[in-house]
Amino acid sequence: MKFKGSKDEIVTAFFYGLKLEKGLSKNTIESYQSDLNQYFSFIDIHKLDILLINEIEIQNFIKQLRITNLATKSIARKLSSIKQFYLYLLKSKLIKTNPFANINQPKSPSSIPKPLSEMQIEQLLSSPDEKTILGYRDKTMFELMYATGIRVSEIIQLSIMQVNLNQGVIKVNGKGEKERLIPIGEYASDYLQEYLISKRSYLLKTKQSNYLFLSNRGTNMTRQTFWHCVKKYASICGIYPLPSPHMLRHSFATHLLNHGADLRVVQMLLGHSNISTTQIYTLVAKEKLKKIHQKHHPRG
Repeated sequence: MKFKGSKDEIVTAFFYGLKLEKGLSKNTIESYQSDLNQYFSFIDIHKLDILLINEIEIQNFIKQLRITNLATKSIARKLSSIKQFYLYLLKSKLIKTNPFANINQPKSPSSIPKPLSEMQIEQLLSSPDEKTILGYRDKTMFELMYATGIRVSEIIQLSIMQVNLNQGVIKVNGKGEKERLIPIGEYASDYLQEYLISKRSYLLKTKQSNYLFLSNRGTNMTRQTFWHCVKKYASICGIYPLPSPHMLRHSFATHLLNHGADLRVVQMLLGHSNISTTQIYTLVAKEKLKKIHQKHHPRG
């Protein structure tokens, strides 16, 4: 690889630019790193020159990704990461033409989010044992996530300083480091207050942490831990197929629209930069209306 400077230096500069110019989150940057590492591994195994790679070799890389049974969406994300890297090389004048310029992104069929019903949400929120410390923590997390529609990455990164119980809001650092204030409602607020006053210290033990939600070791929660919690309680409730944590976010948006919320308001609460991303939830709401009409109308 004939770079002006080492490959590591150029890759480091690329990621520095991503964080500085685009304000991408830590999780997003880690995804970029994983995607590029897989690409670099392909380059090294086949002894290719990263500056002289052609479309045929790129198509071979894509074929290799497909052989591993990766979902179309995952392949598209990996190609998007690599394309960003080549745009950086072009901008930095390390290459004259972009070999990925004519490579089309694979298109996956658009999927409509599958939210839980309001009854299923009630079952899920009622399943943690509030008499135990971990059960109360889980109950508080579920209540907060359903009340606000925040992402899993956002809830596990929440700090105490981002919670304002007096005003009844939380300040969330979303994608692209964009901040938004979200009302949490009285119900979630009551659980948060009790958790902060009498439960969190038991998890913290002798440690110090600014994270709001802690593991049983007194450290911050991980995505895997949150995922396990949702699956565990869904299984207890008999909710199958087992939902992902993101379904709480889907349910939040869909239930708001079902109860007459304005689409622009839901967009702001979810932190979507584009209204078209939010509009997919209107399809879910319409599907529900169709089923109600078919079930109850004499000529449905």
